[in-house]
Amino acid sequence: MDFCELLCISLGAVVSIYFGVKLVLFSWILFPTVWFPLPKLFFTSMGEWAVVTGASEGIGKAYAFALAERGMNVVIISRTKANLDKVAKEIGDTTGRKAKVVVADFTKDDVFDQIEDELKEMNIGVLVNNVGVIVNAVPCRFLETSNLDQSINQLINCNVKALVKMCKIILPGMVNRGTGAIINISSGVASSCVPLYTLYAASKVFVHRFSQALQAEYKEKGIIIQAVAPFSVSTRMTFYQAPGTLVLTPDEFVNTSLQYLLSGDNTYGSISHSLVGWLLQRIPDWILFSECMQNNLQNYIKEALSERQPPNKNNAIRRPVYHCMKD
Repeated sequence: MDFCELLCISLGAVVSIYFGVKLVLFSWILFPTVWFPLPKLFFTSMGEWAVVTGASEGIGKAYAFALAERGMNVVIISRTKANLDKVAKEIGDTTGRKAKVVVADFTKDDVFDQIEDELKEMNIGVLVNNVGVIVNAVPCRFLETSNLDQSINQLINCNVKALVKMCKIILPGMVNRGTGAIINISSGVASSCVPLYTLYAASKVFVHRFSQALQAEYKEKGIIIQAVAPFSVSTRMTFYQAPGTLVLTPDEFVNTSLQYLLSGDNTYGSISHSLVGWLLQRIPDWILFSECMQNNLQNYIKEALSERQPPNKNNAIRRPVYHCMKD
């Protein structure tokens, strides 16, 4: 066998192994219940209670229901008591599990002592850090952000500080028991640089990296820590986009994302969102960063808002609430 023949065989073997590994990784996405099966009592074996932030609607509410359906009592935290009370009643009526309400506005600085008191001595097996805000309905350049100084403080408090402080409160109990799961909700926009969502996307990159490093630190302690990065889910934050192949309902997304809990320290949470993430990462930066792309994105969102919201008496588009509390 001459050198050229040996080289060709070696290259062929390397390519075959490379694509074989890629095929296996792709099968993880297609068949999570085969690769990462969860025992029937998986969640209740970690603790009696689950804590979900931003649980009054959307993704957070769906996580609270999903964990209650899997046998856990839930602590639901958000800023609107009336909405939380309604969710707690629904959980109790439909699942028979307990639902404890804690009212807290995570855009504020001084809420964590109260939360820690409310959770004291509870056997918490799962934490879902879901709460978050996006500061502008229509994406815009950083300096064009409404009430910029206030927006910076509120977004960092809600999207970054709340995540870290909730882990600080709950993680020690998990470490002491040698079991637990922390699910941190990131966003698909963290997978690539997305101009006009500068503050929001950067905060979600923090969620991803913080989760990844924290998992490396505490995996040997028996703790599962995972960042979940959805793209479009039909919630208030996305202006209730019509569900479809790429836009999932909160219940659909949560139920699929939980199937990937053992798949690693980050996941898109569904097959369709994994595909979107793969495609987004292959768009050249010069296209994403172009003025044309930014203008088209702004126009698309403006048109979508005008279609989903009826005009007021002055024929102006009614904008969403300035700070949309993430689900």
